Amino acid sequence: MPFSRCGSRTVSEPLTAEKGEERAIGIDLGTTYSCVAAWKHDRIEIIPNDQGNRTTPSYVAFDDSHRLIGEAANNQVANNPFNTVFDAKRLIGRKFSDPTVQSDMNYWPFKVTPGADDKPMVVVTYIGEEKEFSAEEISSMVLTKMKDIAEAYLGSTVKNAVVTVPAYFSDSQRQATMAAGAIAGLNIVRIINEPTAATIAYGLDEGATSPVAKNVLIFDLGGGTFDVSVATIEAAEHTETGAKNSITITNDKGRLSNKEIERMIRDAKKFKLEDDEFREKAEARSDLEDYAYNTRDAIRSAVKLKAKHKKKMEAAFESFTQWLESNKHAEADDIKDKKKELHTVFDPIIAKMNEQ
Repeated sequence: MPFSRCGSRTVSEPLTAEKGEERAIGIDLGTTYSCVAAWKHDRIEIIPNDQGNRTTPSYVAFDDSHRLIGEAANNQVANNPFNTVFDAKRLIGRKFSDPTVQSDMNYWPFKVTPGADDKPMVVVTYIGEEKEFSAEEISSMVLTKMKDIAEAYLGSTVKNAVVTVPAYFSDSQRQATMAAGAIAGLNIVRIINEPTAATIAYGLDEGATSPVAKNVLIFDLGGGTFDVSVATIEAAEHTETGAKNSITITNDKGRLSNKEIERMIRDAKKFKLEDDEFREKAEARSDLEDYAYNTRDAIRSAVKLKAKHKKKMEAAFESFTQWLESNKHAEADDIKDKKKELHTVFDPIIAKMNEQ
């Protein structure tokens, strides 16, 4: 879809797709933090993540067993600095030889190397292998996280999104952001400048229906840059000063090809499956540990239970802890089978307790 770099924006239907299409979410893909919003109950709702926070760190981490995105990635950065990626927004759409990239590399703990067509590639160790990811792929992982947050809140699948970018973003950076959206399985219906989005939000909150033009000073104090813009709201339409009305997309050499995007989409689906498998294993392991420890404590505290029953429980529990230690990467089905095995030992003992 063609998009305007600035130009006029109506504010009557915010953060939605065109009429007749499915609704769109709004994503502020930030350098340090990102957030996602939806139009609900006649207002913009900034959606909290699974930790209850309305902003999510734009961090992606990799280790020997799985991938972490957002809060979880940020929480372990001190222990895994070389495989925790952030500031992808400062890489996206740029060349490796770009002076900004070269300067930023002095402050990043993770490794960045030149790829094809001088494209910067982030190098990490993931499940014991060295892997390279483009900034589009890293950004797509953050976008996927924001998409998941929105879907959990709305209770439905989300396909369309409006994404904000800095006003100074070049054509290649905007196209790279749209490519990141495609990799994340999102249809980016519109790219909006961040000052424009702030002005629209102001107009919605203030009810910008006055026929009198209003000048608005926008301060965008972000994690990566600080931007100040002067905007005018005229008859519920927004016009931003000091920028072109439209942009022309050229086939930059550094842009991802359709084939590359398709490959990255396949990789993204593969990573999502791996994430789901790890989550299932983690949940099964947590459930097993909770059951084993809670049951052990209950049996130990049973005053009238015969010693032979407690001894049988202790032997089974000792065997369980040894199995847990030697099967750290067990599959979910194996973990569930182990819980069934514990049930066969613990259930008769619990029945004896209940008889007393």
